[in-house]
Amino acid sequence: MSQLRNFKAEFFKALAHPLRISILDSLRSGERTVAEISAEFGIEQANASQQLAVLRNKNIIVARKAGANVYYSVSDPAIFKLLDVARDIFNNHLIGIRSMLEEIKAEGRRKRP
Repeated sequence: MSQLRNFKAEFFKALAHPLRISILDSLRSGERTVAEISAEFGIEQANASQQLAVLRNKNIIVARKAGANVYYSVSDPAIFKLLDVARDIFNNHLIGIRSMLEEIKAEGRRKRP
């Protein structure tokens, strides 16, 4: 496997967790601390820190220390474009599934005596 493909796969693995996606979405409005993130999602700070570490290890987010606080932000705002495109793809997929289910339902009604 090429290094680029491996890099891409590892990058997407870092995004492959619902909480990490939620954290990234919360960073759209700017940098946040672990305490703010854990409070927003109702999770332990240790869990928030663990998820932030995964994102940080892949350079998806960066940290800035100010006094006793560490502030997290995305390293590249293009990550939000990626998340938006993924949401559009999922929405299109769901629209297709809904349409297919409606056809199945209509077909079932036509077959009934």
